[in-house]
Amino acid sequence: MRVFASLVLIPLFASVFAQERSTEGPKTERHDYQSDVARLRKIVIESLYSHRDVWLRELVSNANDAIEKFRVVSLQDGVPVNEPLNITLTLTPATDDKPGRIVISDTGIGMSPEELTKNLGTLAKSGTRDFLAKAEAEKTKGTEADPNLIGQFGLGFYSSFLVASDVYVASVPAPSKENPNPSQHVFASASDASSFDVYPDPRGNTLGRGTEITLVLRDDAKEYLEERKIRDLISKHSAFSTAYPIYLWAKQAEHVPLTPEDEGYVPPKEKKEKTRDESEKAEKSDEEEGVVEDEPEKPEESEGAQDDPQKTKVVTKWVWNHLNNQPPLWMRDPKNVTDEEYNEFYRATFKDSNNPIAWHHFKGDTGTGTSFRAVIFIPPEIPQEFWNNPEPIKDSVRLFVKRVFITNNLGDQALPKWISWLRAIIDAEDLPLNVSRETLQTTKFMAQAKQVLIKRFIQLVTRIAAEDETKYKKMMKAGYGPLLKLGAVEPQYQKKIVPLIKYTTNLREMVTLDEYVEKRKKGQEQIFFLAGAGESPENLAKSIFVEKLTARGYEVLLLADPMDEILFSQLKIWKKFKLQDVAKEGLKFGDEDEDAETEKAEREEQKVRYTPLINYLKGETKDTVIDVVISTRLVTSPCAIVASSMGYSGNMQRLLQAQHHQDGHTAIMQEWAKKQRVLEINPKSPLIEGLLAKVQILDDVEEGEEKDKELEEELKEVVSIMVDGALVRSGFGVSDSNVFFSRVDRVLRRSLGVSESAKADDKVKPAPPTVEPDEKVEKEELPNMDEEENLANYVVSDKAPFDTTKAVDININDHTEGKVGLAADKDNEPVWVDWDKRGAQNLEDLLKHDEL
Repeated sequence: MRVFASLVLIPLFASVFAQERSTEGPKTERHDYQSDVARLRKIVIESLYSHRDVWLRELVSNANDAIEKFRVVSLQDGVPVNEPLNITLTLTPATDDKPGRIVISDTGIGMSPEELTKNLGTLAKSGTRDFLAKAEAEKTKGTEADPNLIGQFGLGFYSSFLVASDVYVASVPAPSKENPNPSQHVFASASDASSFDVYPDPRGNTLGRGTEITLVLRDDAKEYLEERKIRDLISKHSAFSTAYPIYLWAKQAEHVPLTPEDEGYVPPKEKKEKTRDESEKAEKSDEEEGVVEDEPEKPEESEGAQDDPQKTKVVTKWVWNHLNNQPPLWMRDPKNVTDEEYNEFYRATFKDSNNPIAWHHFKGDTGTGTSFRAVIFIPPEIPQEFWNNPEPIKDSVRLFVKRVFITNNLGDQALPKWISWLRAIIDAEDLPLNVSRETLQTTKFMAQAKQVLIKRFIQLVTRIAAEDETKYKKMMKAGYGPLLKLGAVEPQYQKKIVPLIKYTTNLREMVTLDEYVEKRKKGQEQIFFLAGAGESPENLAKSIFVEKLTARGYEVLLLADPMDEILFSQLKIWKKFKLQDVAKEGLKFGDEDEDAETEKAEREEQKVRYTPLINYLKGETKDTVIDVVISTRLVTSPCAIVASSMGYSGNMQRLLQAQHHQDGHTAIMQEWAKKQRVLEINPKSPLIEGLLAKVQILDDVEEGEEKDKELEEELKEVVSIMVDGALVRSGFGVSDSNVFFSRVDRVLRRSLGVSESAKADDKVKPAPPTVEPDEKVEKEELPNMDEEENLANYVVSDKAPFDTTKAVDININDHTEGKVGLAADKDNEPVWVDWDKRGAQNLEDLLKHDEL
């Protein structure tokens, strides 16, 4: 093993900093950074890293990245990797003339001097991205290696300046056909420098292959020279992020036997003879004194066991300590993992500052010979990317094979949209390590794993809903309720997810459909619900549609989520019980057969009595409703407008109106469904009784006589206000709000004795006159639509929208926005061109140092 083969480190330490040669030699190449690195580094450090402890995590990730690159290249070339792949850390305390240092080495792919300049000399340069592009182009026969690496090497590397004043990067690439004998070079830079040096390492090729980063620590970063600090940081950030061993060169106390040169040393042989002589003298003494003792028989002991313990001393040795020797958390027995370890693992792995709501740790076998272990986490909140992209999140599941990270892009086997936010780790034992992305997306294991994750998530939420009401409420508060309902819309998950959804009713809270059915009234064959997107359950409970149900003691589900009515409209029936929208016709209590004759006679009497009013209302509301009937659902309210069985409730109508894109057929069908409404009147309401009396007076005229015009106008106005009010209370909108409020205004005027024709003073101060322009504004000529196009005038490029050869200065603000100064004009002032992050993402590549 390479790491242990180099344990004779005295020569290494003697020359470990020999790379800090004078940078004035003839072979030293000095480069200016391709952008305002000093300021950009400040922005990156302050905006990306809230705590400087992350520098070690970033550098270890880069080291893991480099090793993974080497592994993939070896797989592509068909070369077995026999040498050890590892990461090492060495701490060197400060002396009188030298500050403290930390050296991080890896046995990865290494970098040539050109790659050192390219990858480290440009802040936003992603060596990983270039590598992947090259790897994808060079497919091997049969399969394609897919490392799915971290990327953004530049950003991670510059986190080292959080703790270091100077950084030296020695690196040598692996031998290749193009470069069979690579040489080791050094990249050197100070934290506040505007340039960097690249030169041959005066120590020669000490690495063999890989990269060694030496950090010269700042005075305020001495804490990182403590072994305990480094161990804690590795345990916190990197114990699970790399599949390769991490070693720390550290002191270790050991007990060793004394040597002849040590005081108190007793040769083993003489010690045994002395013990034998003493034993013989003791026996002879006992015989002379005539002492006889009966002793119990003792088992025979070995000669070594009869000897006294050998004396030892404590010595201190320098050894390589394996820091991540614990298996990844998912490989451990769940019984031996604490809640804090799960929380810490989630925060470190998924870069979340908060603990997950819940998790589930399990193992299994797909039945096809592929065993696996997995951990799923419910995040503390739904990721923002879930709402920003209509497509499912495809990188929330991380696939490992034998603890080696393979991919987090499962392609077609990604979790469906409604659950794509779930965080998961899957580690399979038997998949080939060099499997390609296409193979992963089509393998039977991936399809099975997808179903396993969904099943286990549903099981987890089932346990939470049944056993932990506090945690369930936390999930609902975080917004997971609508996502569960979105999943329940899919038929294959309906029976499992619907029982997990809890609702508020007019009688109690946190009620599932099964619990509702258990508490139903005798004879009840419907599950009553009222939907009102955006309304609170308290307001829905006051709706005119539930007043009789509440008065009689029936339970009504109050659906305040937009997804509720969509789900219920698809379910239609649950456990043989019809889901009945109480805002629609068809409401039945289930006890209509009791006293049926009495109720039927009463309804017939009401129908006959109110026929004049019903006929009048049908004529006045023909553009608003399709029918007028006597209501059986109202108690105190005078009237309500309900949707027919084929129409839309007010809530559904609002949801559909929010959808702007509709084809012609859909728009026609929706317009038809909107009109399928029925006006129900309450025969026991004083207002309805008063209207009936007025209508009877209006109709009580002799043949040939005219009706009372004043009374007729008054009735029309009252009915219009009543119907518009019923529309609003029933969740619909009035056809013309201005007309509605004009009627209300007239009623208010009459009640206050104010003239209906009186007008408010509408005199207002006019606006000032239009400004006369000093000069006549020249209008642009209309474009010539007949002009032929010359495609040479159109440049399609990722380059910046200016001539980079004329760039003389860059001005960047803290939001990575700013200006580029072009060649000076006649007043020797730069001509500034604005740019933002999106438009100048390749600016650092374009503005070369020799052009500035």
